[in-house]
Amino acid sequence: MREANTELLVEVDAASNVTDLLLERHAANPAHALYRRKGPNGWVDVPAHRFLQDVSALAKGLIAGGIEPGDTVAVMSPTSYEWTLVDFAVWFAGAVTVPIYETSSAQQVEWIIQDAGVRRVFAGDRATVDLVSGVVAGSALLRDRLVNVVRMDYDGEAPDLASLAAAGTGVTDAELERHRSRAGLDDVASLVYTSGTTGRPKGCEITHGNFALVAKNIVAFLPELLQQEQARTLMFLPLAHVLARAVQVVSLAAGATLGHTPGPAQLLDDLGTFRPTFLLVVPRIFEKVRATAAHEATVAGKSGLFGAASAAAIEYSREEDKRSRREGTGPGLLCRIRHAVFDRLLYPRLRQAFGGQVRYTVSGASPLGLGDAHFFRGAGMPVLEGYGLTETTAPCIVNTRPGPAWDQLEFPFRAPPSG
Repeated sequence: MREANTELLVEVDAASNVTDLLLERHAANPAHALYRRKGPNGWVDVPAHRFLQDVSALAKGLIAGGIEPGDTVAVMSPTSYEWTLVDFAVWFAGAVTVPIYETSSAQQVEWIIQDAGVRRVFAGDRATVDLVSGVVAGSALLRDRLVNVVRMDYDGEAPDLASLAAAGTGVTDAELERHRSRAGLDDVASLVYTSGTTGRPKGCEITHGNFALVAKNIVAFLPELLQQEQARTLMFLPLAHVLARAVQVVSLAAGATLGHTPGPAQLLDDLGTFRPTFLLVVPRIFEKVRATAAHEATVAGKSGLFGAASAAAIEYSREEDKRSRREGTGPGLLCRIRHAVFDRLLYPRLRQAFGGQVRYTVSGASPLGLGDAHFFRGAGMPVLEGYGLTETTAPCIVNTRPGPAWDQLEFPFRAPPSG
């Protein structure tokens, strides 16, 4: 078995934990917009001081409710700002976050609550509250366990986030700090349950060090994405998946502004208004955007033009690959001319589908077709491909700059065995 690893670029204090990333960001600039929330009148900035204030209030509510360091707290909700808020509040209370997919069955919910020893569940809406409450009441394993359910949406029905925060007003800042600072890098921050393809879902222990080290080192590995001016990204992947959680911690460490959208159905509309500068995408989104563009061209009677533009983008990208492998001098004159023409006529419209400001995209979760990779790269949106596992806190290897798929560095701990 052949193994490879890359040395860490950034070390982290062993006595710290993932919450210190938020304190560092707040200390650097309390007014900086860490998040943007979508409201009825558009996107609204959430500065670092406001996020820290809301996290602290929720954490105090958890502490007032009896949560102790090391206790487990589950979250079952679509991707949202509130998911992130609860995640950090759990960590500030010294507890361990247990994500549950919003599509999980009653049997899966029962198993995770029982196996993880969950004492409190944050549920995204009334239907999820009813599901979890029904599971707890009807389970022989959970019937005698006190499991409180808190609703995360806003309809005035308690217990919800507002009532939980209000319950913590008597908790002192000193007590909050005792809880927040209790964990070190080696302590568990989250139990992430796998899909259970070989049986029941299994909880993978993700430590504070896993999150913090991945975040700090990805920022150092990919400064082009994360430290560009006004860097921002839109998260649509489920936060129950470790990849999405890792990316939101990475964004915090980098000072990039993060927005949330609940899923692919709203993604394209929200991209147009949020206008991210980098984006984490799964291959099906690339496929959908390309197929939609081809269909619209056909309807408009311009399928030939789109086909020529696609061929020009792919050829341009492939010639760039040859140059990077020192097998050629790059795109020839005719190739550059064709590419320049379509870069004025068609490629900007394609880039607009991603908001018009994206400089890099990162593709993960499954293999991206080579044709799609060349197409989008040639159209002006370089695709960095990554691979990882729950056990590696998502990223294990990733391209560090635009280039061919084989030009990769292992990141940040150990690459999967090959050969």
